[in-house]
Amino acid sequence: MLRISHLVKRYGNDQPVLKDLELEVPDESVTSIIGASGAGKSTLLRCINRLVEPTSGSIELNGVEITTLKREALRRTRRRIGMIFQGFNLVDRLSVMENVQCGRLGYIPYWRAALRRYPQEDIDRAFHLMERVGIARYADKRADELSGGERQRVGVVRALMQDPEILLADEPTASLDPVTSRQIMELLQKLAAELHLPVLINIHNVGEAREFTERIVGMRFGKLIFDGKPDDLDEAAMDAVYSGTGEHDASRRRSPHDHEAVTS
Repeated sequence: MLRISHLVKRYGNDQPVLKDLELEVPDESVTSIIGASGAGKSTLLRCINRLVEPTSGSIELNGVEITTLKREALRRTRRRIGMIFQGFNLVDRLSVMENVQCGRLGYIPYWRAALRRYPQEDIDRAFHLMERVGIARYADKRADELSGGERQRVGVVRALMQDPEILLADEPTASLDPVTSRQIMELLQKLAAELHLPVLINIHNVGEAREFTERIVGMRFGKLIFDGKPDDLDEAAMDAVYSGTGEHDASRRRSPHDHEAVTS
C-alpha cells in the first residue's frame, strides 16, 4: 500500500504546489488523478519516487518511509517504483530490447549494462513481457523507428522489468492519438489485474479515467477535493475540480465513449 500523509511541496518562497495532501492507494487498484494543468498532479507522482524532493510530510510504500531514505536505500526502493512517462523517455539509438533492459539497471552490476551482457533470465522476462504487450517482433529495432503507441509500450515493459511494487504513469496517453490512447489505458488496466499491481495514473482525459480506472482522485491547486468511484464524478464534482480553470468546459464534456483525446 502507498500511504501519503501531510505532503507539502514548495519551490522557494512561492505558494506550495502540494498542500497538506493525504492519499492512500491500496494494492491491486487502478487510481486516476484528474485536474487542470497546474493542479499538482505530476508533482505528486514525482514526489513519490523522489524525482522531486518533498518539502515535508510522509510517503510510505509497503511499510518503507520513502522521504527519509538516503543513497543506497533510496536506490533500492526507487527501483521498485515503476514510472511511465508522457514523453516515453527512451534512448532512441538503442534497440527495444536494450531500452527494456534499462528497467534492470538497479539490479545488475554496471559492467553488465555497459557491455550489454544482460542475464539470460532478464532477457527471457523481457521477451515474455514484450510478447504480452505486442512488441516482441520489434526487439532488435531502434526505438526511434517505432510509432508513439509502440514507444509507450516499450516504456510500459521497461517499468515492469523493475519488478515494481507500484506503477506510476504520468500522462501516459497525452502524446498519443485517440485510438492508441485508449489501447494504452486498457493495457494498463489489464496489467494491473494480471500482476496484482497498484497503478496511479495522472491523466487529463476524464472520459478515459471514468472508463479504465476504478477510482478517481480530483486535485485543484495542490489539494485533493474529490475521491470516489467514476460514477460519483457528477457535474458538481467536475465543477469543483475544473470550474474557473479554463479547462472546465472541455473536461466535463468527456464521456467514456468519446474518443477525442484531451491533452495538456
